Amino acid sequence: MNRQPAPHQPTDSEHGWLPIREVARSTGVNAVTLRAWERRYGLIVPLRSPKGHRLFSAEHVQRIHDILTWLNRGVAVSQVKPLLDTPPTFATPLGNDWQILRQRLIQAISQLAERQLDDRFNQAMSLYPPSTLCQQLLMPLLAELEHRWQGQFGARMEQAFFQGWLRSKFGARIYHNNRQLRGAPLLLVNQSDLPLEPHLWLCAWLVSSADCPVEVFDSPLPVGELALAVEHLGARGVLLYSRKPLDLKQLPRLLSNIACPTLIAGPSVCIHHAELSASTTEIPDLHLAQDPVSALQSLISRGVI
Repeated sequence: MNRQPAPHQPTDSEHGWLPIREVARSTGVNAVTLRAWERRYGLIVPLRSPKGHRLFSAEHVQRIHDILTWLNRGVAVSQVKPLLDTPPTFATPLGNDWQILRQRLIQAISQLAERQLDDRFNQAMSLYPPSTLCQQLLMPLLAELEHRWQGQFGARMEQAFFQGWLRSKFGARIYHNNRQLRGAPLLLVNQSDLPLEPHLWLCAWLVSSADCPVEVFDSPLPVGELALAVEHLGARGVLLYSRKPLDLKQLPRLLSNIACPTLIAGPSVCIHHAELSASTTEIPDLHLAQDPVSALQSLISRGVI
Protein backbone atom coordinates (compact mmCIF):
# COMPACT_ATOMS: atom_id res chain seq x y z
CA MET A 1 0.00 0.00 0.00
CA ASN A 2 1.49 3.32 -1.07
CA ARG A 3 0.23 5.77 1.56
CA GLN A 4 0.97 9.46 1.75
CA PRO A 5 2.15 10.97 5.02
CA ALA A 6 -0.56 12.41 7.23
CA PRO A 7 -0.81 16.18 6.72
CA HIS A 8 0.57 18.34 9.52
CA GLN A 9 2.35 21.65 9.91
CA PRO A 10 6.13 21.12 9.82
CA THR A 11 8.20 23.04 12.32
CA ASP A 12 11.46 24.88 11.77
CA SER A 13 13.30 21.99 13.45
CA GLU A 14 12.20 19.46 10.81
CA HIS A 15 14.60 18.76 7.98
CA GLY A 16 14.35 17.03 4.64
CA TRP A 17 11.26 18.78 3.30
CA LEU A 18 11.61 20.06 -0.26
CA PRO A 19 9.96 23.14 -1.78
CA ILE A 20 8.01 22.69 -4.99
CA ARG A 21 10.77 24.20 -7.17
CA GLU A 22 13.26 21.55 -5.98
CA VAL A 23 10.75 18.75 -6.54
CA ALA A 24 10.02 20.06 -10.04
CA ARG A 25 13.73 20.13 -10.83
CA SER A 26 14.41 16.61 -9.52
CA THR A 27 11.36 14.89 -11.06
CA GLY A 28 10.98 16.81 -14.32
CA VAL A 29 7.35 17.64 -13.49
CA ASN A 30 6.83 21.39 -13.48
CA ALA A 31 5.17 23.21 -10.60
CA VAL A 32 2.01 23.99 -12.57
CA THR A 33 1.45 20.28 -13.23
CA LEU A 34 2.16 19.32 -9.61
CA ARG A 35 -0.44 21.84 -8.43
CA ALA A 36 -2.96 20.53 -10.98
CA TRP A 37 -2.39 16.95 -9.80
CA GLU A 38 -3.11 18.10 -6.25
CA ARG A 39 -6.16 20.28 -6.96
CA ARG A 40 -7.92 18.23 -9.62
CA TYR A 41 -7.10 14.64 -8.72
CA GLY A 42 -5.64 14.57 -5.22
CA LEU A 43 -2.65 12.60 -6.49
CA ILE A 44 -0.21 14.49 -4.28
CA VAL A 45 -1.08 16.11 -0.95
CA PRO A 46 1.98 18.10 0.14
CA LEU A 47 2.42 19.57 3.55
CA ARG A 48 2.18 23.31 4.12
CA SER A 49 4.62 25.58 5.88
CA PRO A 50 3.29 28.18 8.35
CA LYS A 51 3.38 30.62 5.42
CA GLY A 52 1.37 28.27 3.20
CA HIS A 53 4.19 27.06 0.94
CA ARG A 54 3.99 23.47 -0.34
CA LEU A 55 6.57 21.10 1.15
CA PHE A 56 7.33 17.59 -0.12
CA SER A 57 8.93 14.60 1.58
CA ALA A 58 10.95 11.79 0.03
CA GLU A 59 7.77 9.69 0.04
CA HIS A 60 5.98 12.39 -1.96
CA VAL A 61 8.82 12.39 -4.49
CA GLN A 62 8.61 8.60 -4.79
CA ARG A 63 4.85 8.89 -5.34
CA ILE A 64 5.50 11.36 -8.17
CA HIS A 65 7.83 8.83 -9.79
CA ASP A 66 5.12 6.18 -9.40
CA ILE A 67 2.65 8.50 -11.13
CA LEU A 68 5.11 9.03 -13.99
CA THR A 69 5.51 5.25 -14.34
CA TRP A 70 1.76 4.82 -14.90
CA LEU A 71 1.55 7.81 -17.24
CA ASN A 72 4.39 6.45 -19.35
CA ARG A 73 2.48 3.17 -19.64
CA GLY A 74 -0.33 5.07 -21.31
CA VAL A 75 -2.67 5.42 -18.33
CA ALA A 76 -4.57 8.71 -18.25
CA VAL A 77 -3.94 10.99 -15.28
CA SER A 78 -7.60 10.67 -14.23
CA GLN A 79 -7.12 6.90 -13.81
CA VAL A 80 -3.89 6.90 -11.83
CA LYS A 81 -5.05 7.46 -8.24
CA PRO A 82 -6.73 4.05 -7.72
CA LEU A 83 -3.62 2.36 -9.08
CA LEU A 84 -1.43 4.12 -6.52
CA ASP A 85 -3.65 3.22 -3.57
CA THR A 86 -4.15 -0.49 -4.34
CA PRO A 87 -1.66 -3.38 -4.47
CA PRO A 88 0.03 -3.76 -7.86
CA THR A 89 -1.36 -6.26 -10.36
CA PHE A 90 0.05 -7.69 -13.53
CA ALA A 91 -2.64 -6.16 -15.70
CA THR A 92 -2.35 -2.53 -16.74
CA PRO A 93 -5.75 -0.87 -17.28
CA LEU A 94 -5.97 0.62 -20.73
CA GLY A 95 -8.00 3.75 -21.15
CA ASN A 96 -8.82 5.47 -24.41
CA ASP A 97 -8.31 9.01 -23.10
CA TRP A 98 -5.22 9.53 -25.24
CA GLN A 99 -6.99 8.26 -28.34
CA ILE A 100 -9.98 10.52 -27.67
CA LEU A 101 -7.71 13.53 -27.20
CA ARG A 102 -5.81 12.75 -30.41
CA GLN A 103 -9.07 12.54 -32.34
CA ARG A 104 -10.20 15.87 -30.91
CA LEU A 105 -6.90 17.45 -31.95
CA ILE A 106 -7.24 15.99 -35.44
CA GLN A 107 -10.76 17.39 -35.65
CA ALA A 108 -9.49 20.85 -34.69
CA ILE A 109 -6.72 20.56 -37.28
CA SER A 110 -9.16 19.50 -40.00
CA GLN A 111 -11.30 22.57 -39.21
CA LEU A 112 -8.28 24.89 -38.94
CA ALA A 113 -9.59 25.75 -35.47
CA GLU A 114 -6.47 27.24 -33.90
CA ARG A 115 -8.06 28.33 -30.62
CA GLN A 116 -9.64 24.92 -30.10
CA LEU A 117 -6.36 23.18 -30.91
CA ASP A 118 -4.47 25.48 -28.57
CA ASP A 119 -6.94 25.14 -25.70
CA ARG A 120 -6.98 21.34 -25.81
CA PHE A 121 -3.20 21.14 -25.95
CA ASN A 122 -2.74 23.71 -23.17
CA GLN A 123 -5.01 21.65 -20.94
CA ALA A 124 -2.94 18.53 -21.62
CA MET A 125 0.28 20.47 -20.95
CA SER A 126 -0.98 21.45 -17.51
CA LEU A 127 -1.52 17.80 -16.55
CA TYR A 128 1.37 15.88 -18.09
CA PRO A 129 5.18 16.24 -18.19
CA PRO A 130 6.65 17.01 -21.63
CA SER A 131 8.15 13.53 -22.13
CA THR A 132 4.82 11.84 -21.41
CA LEU A 133 2.96 14.23 -23.70
CA CYS A 134 5.48 13.61 -26.45
CA GLN A 135 5.40 9.82 -26.13
CA GLN A 136 1.68 9.31 -25.55
CA LEU A 137 0.13 12.18 -27.52
CA LEU A 138 2.33 14.06 -29.96
CA MET A 139 4.35 11.29 -31.62
CA PRO A 140 1.24 9.09 -32.15
CA LEU A 141 -0.62 12.18 -33.37
CA LEU A 142 2.08 12.95 -35.93
CA ALA A 143 2.00 9.33 -37.11
CA GLU A 144 -1.79 9.48 -37.54
CA LEU A 145 -1.56 12.79 -39.38
CA GLU A 146 1.14 11.47 -41.70
CA HIS A 147 -1.13 8.58 -42.64
CA ARG A 148 -4.14 10.91 -42.97
CA TRP A 149 -2.28 13.26 -45.30
CA GLN A 150 -1.35 10.63 -47.86
CA GLY A 151 -3.27 11.56 -51.00
CA GLN A 152 -6.16 13.25 -49.17
CA PHE A 153 -7.73 16.39 -50.59
CA GLY A 154 -6.92 19.31 -48.29
CA ALA A 155 -3.87 17.55 -46.86
CA ARG A 156 -1.44 20.34 -47.75
CA MET A 157 -3.75 22.89 -46.16
CA GLU A 158 -3.99 20.91 -42.90
CA GLN A 159 -0.26 20.22 -42.90
CA ALA A 160 0.70 23.87 -43.37
CA PHE A 161 -1.76 24.93 -40.66
CA PHE A 162 -0.62 22.37 -38.10
CA GLN A 163 3.10 22.70 -38.70
CA GLY A 164 2.85 26.47 -38.49
CA TRP A 165 0.94 26.18 -35.21
CA LEU A 166 3.42 23.66 -33.79
CA ARG A 167 6.48 25.75 -34.65
CA SER A 168 4.86 28.90 -33.27
CA LYS A 169 3.72 27.11 -30.11
CA PHE A 170 7.02 25.48 -29.25
CA GLY A 171 9.09 28.35 -30.61
CA ALA A 172 7.40 30.72 -28.14
CA ARG A 173 8.03 28.35 -25.22
CA ILE A 174 11.64 27.81 -26.23
CA TYR A 175 12.19 31.56 -26.53
CA HIS A 176 10.71 32.11 -23.06
CA ASN A 177 12.83 29.32 -21.55
CA ASN A 178 16.00 30.60 -23.23
CA ARG A 179 15.42 34.01 -21.65
CA GLN A 180 15.37 32.38 -18.21
CA LEU A 181 18.32 30.02 -18.71
CA ARG A 182 22.06 30.51 -18.68
CA GLY A 183 24.89 28.46 -20.10
CA ALA A 184 25.91 26.94 -23.41
CA PRO A 185 23.04 25.96 -25.73
CA LEU A 186 22.40 22.71 -27.52
CA LEU A 187 22.41 23.28 -31.29
CA LEU A 188 19.65 21.42 -33.17
CA VAL A 189 19.79 21.27 -36.96
CA ASN A 190 17.23 20.00 -39.46
CA GLN A 191 19.53 17.84 -41.57
CA SER A 192 16.90 16.97 -44.19
CA ASP A 193 15.57 19.31 -46.84
CA LEU A 194 12.02 19.10 -45.45
CA PRO A 195 10.94 22.45 -44.00
CA LEU A 196 9.20 22.72 -40.63
CA GLU A 197 10.20 19.27 -39.39
CA PRO A 198 7.80 18.71 -36.43
CA HIS A 199 9.98 16.12 -34.67
CA LEU A 200 12.93 18.53 -34.65
CA TRP A 201 10.76 20.98 -32.71
CA LEU A 202 9.65 18.21 -30.35
CA CYS A 203 13.33 17.51 -29.64
CA ALA A 204 13.97 21.21 -29.02
CA TRP A 205 10.94 21.53 -26.73
CA LEU A 206 11.93 18.48 -24.65
CA VAL A 207 15.51 19.69 -24.26
CA SER A 208 14.37 23.21 -23.42
CA SER A 209 11.91 21.81 -20.84
CA ALA A 210 14.88 20.05 -19.22
CA ASP A 211 16.35 23.50 -18.44
CA CYS A 212 18.87 23.51 -21.28
CA PRO A 213 19.08 26.49 -23.67
CA VAL A 214 18.60 25.53 -27.32
CA GLU A 215 19.30 27.04 -30.72
CA VAL A 216 17.28 25.64 -33.64
CA PHE A 217 18.37 25.80 -37.29
CA ASP A 218 15.45 24.58 -39.40
CA SER A 219 17.59 23.90 -42.49
CA PRO A 220 20.86 22.02 -43.12
CA LEU A 221 24.24 23.68 -42.83
CA PRO A 222 26.98 23.05 -45.41
CA VAL A 223 30.25 21.38 -44.54
CA GLY A 224 32.39 23.78 -42.53
CA GLU A 225 29.57 26.05 -41.39
CA LEU A 226 28.27 23.58 -38.80
CA ALA A 227 31.61 23.77 -36.99
CA LEU A 228 31.51 27.56 -37.37
CA ALA A 229 28.04 27.71 -35.77
CA VAL A 230 29.22 25.51 -32.89
CA GLU A 231 32.17 27.84 -32.35
CA HIS A 232 30.09 31.03 -32.42
CA LEU A 233 27.43 29.62 -30.10
CA GLY A 234 29.84 27.82 -27.79
CA ALA A 235 27.44 24.89 -28.12
CA ARG A 236 27.54 22.10 -25.54
CA GLY A 237 26.40 19.60 -28.16
CA VAL A 238 24.83 19.15 -31.60
CA LEU A 239 21.65 17.27 -32.52
CA LEU A 240 21.13 16.52 -36.21
CA TYR A 241 17.58 15.41 -37.06
CA SER A 242 16.62 13.83 -40.36
CA ARG A 243 13.84 11.62 -41.61
CA LYS A 244 15.52 11.12 -44.99
CA PRO A 245 18.68 9.28 -46.08
CA LEU A 246 21.90 11.05 -45.15
CA ASP A 247 24.96 11.62 -47.30
CA LEU A 248 27.18 9.27 -45.32
CA LYS A 249 30.25 10.15 -47.36
CA GLN A 250 29.93 13.77 -46.26
CA LEU A 251 29.19 12.95 -42.62
CA PRO A 252 32.81 12.73 -41.38
CA ARG A 253 33.61 16.05 -43.09
CA LEU A 254 30.45 17.64 -41.69
CA LEU A 255 31.36 16.62 -38.14
CA SER A 256 35.06 17.37 -38.41
CA ASN A 257 36.41 20.11 -36.12
CA ILE A 258 33.44 19.69 -33.78
CA ALA A 259 34.75 19.05 -30.28
CA CYS A 260 31.36 18.63 -28.55
CA PRO A 261 29.11 15.53 -28.44
CA THR A 262 26.94 14.94 -31.54
CA LEU A 263 23.63 13.09 -31.67
CA ILE A 264 21.95 11.95 -34.90
CA ALA A 265 18.21 11.41 -34.43
CA GLY A 266 15.20 10.49 -36.52
CA PRO A 267 14.23 7.86 -39.10
CA SER A 268 17.63 8.28 -40.78
CA VAL A 269 19.05 6.27 -37.86
CA CYS A 270 16.87 3.32 -38.91
CA ILE A 271 17.65 3.84 -42.60
CA HIS A 272 21.42 3.74 -41.99
CA HIS A 273 21.45 1.69 -38.79
CA ALA A 274 24.44 -0.53 -39.66
CA GLU A 275 26.53 2.25 -41.19
CA LEU A 276 25.83 4.76 -38.42
CA SER A 277 26.44 2.18 -35.70
CA ALA A 278 29.86 1.58 -37.23
CA SER A 279 30.46 5.33 -37.43
CA THR A 280 30.04 5.71 -33.67
CA THR A 281 33.37 3.91 -33.25
CA GLU A 282 35.07 6.02 -35.93
CA ILE A 283 33.69 9.49 -35.13
CA PRO A 284 34.46 10.68 -31.58
CA ASP A 285 31.45 11.31 -29.32
CA LEU A 286 28.79 10.38 -31.92
CA HIS A 287 25.51 8.96 -30.59
CA LEU A 288 22.23 7.79 -32.14
CA ALA A 289 18.53 8.05 -31.23
CA GLN A 290 15.42 7.18 -33.20
CA ASP A 291 12.89 9.63 -31.75
CA PRO A 292 12.66 12.79 -29.61
CA VAL A 293 12.12 10.97 -26.29
CA SER A 294 15.09 8.63 -26.77
CA ALA A 295 17.15 11.62 -27.94
CA LEU A 296 16.40 13.42 -24.67
CA GLN A 297 17.25 10.32 -22.63
CA SER A 298 20.53 9.90 -24.51
CA LEU A 299 21.53 13.51 -23.93
CA ILE A 300 20.75 13.25 -20.22
CA SER A 301 22.47 9.90 -19.71
CA ARG A 302 25.64 11.21 -21.34
CA GLY A 303 25.66 14.38 -19.29
CA VAL A 304 25.23 16.68 -22.30
CA ILE A 305 22.26 18.36 -20.59
